[in-house]
Amino acid sequence: MLIFNAILLLVFDVYIFFALRATKIKAAKTKWFSFVWWGYSIGLLLGLYISAQFNLPLAYRSVILVAFFMTAVSKFIFIIVLLLDDIRRGGIWIAKFFTPRKSKNLTEHVEELSAPLPEKPVNGISRSEFLTKSGILVASLPIFPLSWGMISGGYDYKVIRQKLYLPNLPASFHGMRIAQISDVHSGSFYNKRAVLGGIEMLMGERPDVVFFTGDLVNNVASEMRDYQDIFTKLKADLGVYSVLGNHDYGDYYFGREDSAAKVKNLKDLKETHKVMGWDLLLDENRSIAVNNDKISIIGVENWGTGRFPKKGDLKKALMGTEESPVKLLLSHDPSHWRAQVLDTDVDVMFAGHTHGMQFGVRGEHFQWSPAKYVYKEWAGLYEEQHQKLYVNVGYGFLGYPGRVGILPEITVFELIKGERPILS
Repeated sequence: MLIFNAILLLVFDVYIFFALRATKIKAAKTKWFSFVWWGYSIGLLLGLYISAQFNLPLAYRSVILVAFFMTAVSKFIFIIVLLLDDIRRGGIWIAKFFTPRKSKNLTEHVEELSAPLPEKPVNGISRSEFLTKSGILVASLPIFPLSWGMISGGYDYKVIRQKLYLPNLPASFHGMRIAQISDVHSGSFYNKRAVLGGIEMLMGERPDVVFFTGDLVNNVASEMRDYQDIFTKLKADLGVYSVLGNHDYGDYYFGREDSAAKVKNLKDLKETHKVMGWDLLLDENRSIAVNNDKISIIGVENWGTGRFPKKGDLKKALMGTEESPVKLLLSHDPSHWRAQVLDTDVDVMFAGHTHGMQFGVRGEHFQWSPAKYVYKEWAGLYEEQHQKLYVNVGYGFLGYPGRVGILPEITVFELIKGERPILS
């Protein structure tokens, strides 16, 4: 699909480029215009190819994919403008071609040649001016949603409520409420008051359990210094449980080798979880009890397909949960679900990681984002047989400092004993 879109964008480029060159716009005829036009297009397509082939970090892929789709949409609109004008001009040409010409006698020819030239019309707009103004308008369209996404979208927290039907759920857990957040990326924040407002919104839901599914920071533990007191406010009667994400290991800052600084950074990050009162699960599990019933909460270190760290040991994490009637797994990367989790008896996996690319459309019955071309499961609830995966699109942001359409998410789950009702 991306290859098709890339070819389509190239076709758009050729059509628009030569259409602009054919106008009276002087700038379109200069060498620098050609260099900028084709340099941007080739650079964007090259970035798209590298992103797909070499599995770049999600932040880079987000920027590239958002730029690609925004560019494609802008040029598609521009193409429509050009086509409408070309259709108009073609219609005039066809009309003239089929309109019989009245023969003129010698006197009429002499009068026509001696007549003064018609004045240039005051009203109306030339094709060059029309294209210039249309191009400026079209080019400016993406600026508005991107600007609004930075001003408002990055902190416009939304509570999404989701029922989870579990046939084996012990009766004592029926109605239990779980809150999930993911991908805080504290190093990207610049508004403490807004971040606090989101946490207060979560606590207003009065969850029984809270899950955090990884990527507390962008790169280093010190990013949490200004926000640790805010996230310490996360409390729940049955505990706050967390796991690590791919960014938490410091690979993108210190490199893949385990230097002394990198080891210390990870140790400091783990200590941060502890100080905040979060139970960090490192390939281990916890049993939570209500009355005489118990279920298991399991957490693994990051495990993702492609180049992402495969540090998690799912078999180790599941040890001791064999008799548990319900197993809830925290694993940062949703690709882990198909790669390993579906081969186990885990009931529900909670993930994050994708951010929904921080760009797209998300409604009750429809959702779309460039993320769908990277991850099969990228936002919301997925089911196969009796196993479920929920992908939270994240609390924070990375790369682009905002969100358009895919807003920061606080998910509140209600556990229901029984089968999901079949809608007629």
